[in-house]
Amino acid sequence: MTLSYDLYWSFRSPYSYMVTPRLLALERDYDVTCHVRPVYPLAVRTPEFFEQQDPLWVTYFMTDVFREAAYLGLPFRWPRPDPVQRSMDEGYRIAQPYIHRLTHLGVAAAERGRGVAFLTQVARTIWGGEVDNWHEGDHLARAAERAGLDFAELAAAVDAEPARFAAVVEENQLAQRAAGHWGVPMMVFGGEAFFGQDRFDQLKWRMEQQGLQRR
Repeated sequence: MTLSYDLYWSFRSPYSYMVTPRLLALERDYDVTCHVRPVYPLAVRTPEFFEQQDPLWVTYFMTDVFREAAYLGLPFRWPRPDPVQRSMDEGYRIAQPYIHRLTHLGVAAAERGRGVAFLTQVARTIWGGEVDNWHEGDHLARAAERAGLDFAELAAAVDAEPARFAAVVEENQLAQRAAGHWGVPMMVFGGEAFFGQDRFDQLKWRMEQQGLQRR
């Protein structure tokens, strides 16, 4: 029996980047299907979330993400440029030239059955530290190719129907909250939410209880 789960995921989340290699391996090695449901990051959905945090939150966060990447053996650097733009006056409450299109591309990849592969390759391009200006040139096209997708076709589909893709993301965000949390990465299996990349082992453990089988 093929098991399935939903994945709520953001291109601006370093922890989302960190979990994707394990999710890709899970889908490769086990009889399980991932329904990728990209969402916009909290900085875009609810910018006041960050405005209300204790100043120590940022200090700890920046320590933890580098430590966690090192622990997992993943290359890591804060993206250049950041997928979410911020201004001195308006904070995150500005037009976003990158994150909306990235998220819509993720939706399109999921619709073509290559969601996890696309997220993995694009996240590595953005967060892996080897690429400056990931949004320029053929960086995204090469990532899409590694994921088994035609980037030109993917981009044309997204650019042709921006309202439809935005509606899908909104539906994903509503479903995410209904499933029990607002953060990413969040995996939902059997009606149970597993929030955070450090919950991957518990997700797999629960799947094993429900008969997870190797391919």
